[in-house]
Amino acid sequence: MPRPRSSANEEGRTAIQVIERLVSLLDALAEQREPVSLKELSLRTGLHPSTAHRILNDLVTARFVDRAEPGAYQLGIRLLELGNLVKARMNVRDASLDPMRELHRSTGQTVNLSIRQGDEIVYIERAVSERSGMQVVRAVGGRAPLHLTSVGKLFLAADDPRLVRAYAARTGLAGHTRNSITDLPRLERELALVRARGYARDNEELELGVRCIAAGVRDDSGKLVAGLSISAPADFIQDDWIEQLCRTADGISSSLGYDAEERAIS
Repeated sequence: MPRPRSSANEEGRTAIQVIERLVSLLDALAEQREPVSLKELSLRTGLHPSTAHRILNDLVTARFVDRAEPGAYQLGIRLLELGNLVKARMNVRDASLDPMRELHRSTGQTVNLSIRQGDEIVYIERAVSERSGMQVVRAVGGRAPLHLTSVGKLFLAADDPRLVRAYAARTGLAGHTRNSITDLPRLERELALVRARGYARDNEELELGVRCIAAGVRDDSGKLVAGLSISAPADFIQDDWIEQLCRTADGISSSLGYDAEERAIS
């Protein structure tokens, strides 16, 4: 007598169940630095050893898992290959667009994304609207000296002191307004504050009437790759935005693979 055919819904549920079990095994392996035994994986995932063994064999064949030794498993090289592909396709601008728009909606102010090129920052993206209450002077693609901007100070604060001194000698620390920092001792004190606070400020140092606050964006290696900043009229900037700004920058960093907790432990 022929067996009854399984319905499409039953097949779908079975496929989902297999994927869930597969992911649970990968997650269990990811939690351990050393190879993990089949028995331990079975305990951690709640899967029967025979079920876990069957799925692991398929993962080994696909190179998602390596059999380090008989009965012990670890994450495989194919995951690294796929991760590198994702990393290559993910850039900081793409990762920042939606969080920037949300931050702009929340604060009502101009939100900038900037990167470093040599002795300057370059604005690569901006979230702005008419209700920001401030005319944007530097368009996307515009440049500004590191020491006169909040984002630039983030990059200088991340530099070795020797490199900061070289920057000062090379640029002369030219100023744009009466508030500009134009001497090295004052700049070094300002950068010490940036390191202590975890964010940076621009007090009308680039443009009179405009103040900025900035937080850093890091990639999976922990390298500072960009700065996220809020620009607002000088008499309207609010310290209440700092926590939200830092949280947004941290979220972008996480999407780029940065793990702040892991870095703190190591």
